[in-house]
Amino acid sequence: MNVVIHPVHFDASTQLVEFINKKLEKLETFFDRIVETEVFLKLESNQNVKDKIVEIKVHVPGKTLFVVKSSKTFEISTDLAIQTLSGQLKKQKDRVKAH
Repeated sequence: MNVVIHPVHFDASTQLVEFINKKLEKLETFFDRIVETEVFLKLESNQNVKDKIVEIKVHVPGKTLFVVKSSKTFEISTDLAIQTLSGQLKKQKDRVKAH
């Protein structure tokens, strides 16, 4: 699986990049035919609150899965996105098995 991480308008720490890569590796346990994964890390300022937004695109044969999550930290946003993607990948695997 090819992983591309795009921090938008800031530099991501190596610790954050390693954390995201470690979490994304777990997705292969749900569906082993993942071609590429793109992660977009964004900062959003609303009044006094700074949200950390994680957008993840997972390219599988014939389909692209997409999820957006935001929270106070990139780690929490990543965990939430991975949980959602694991469900989407399980459904995709069931669809592939059905055909």
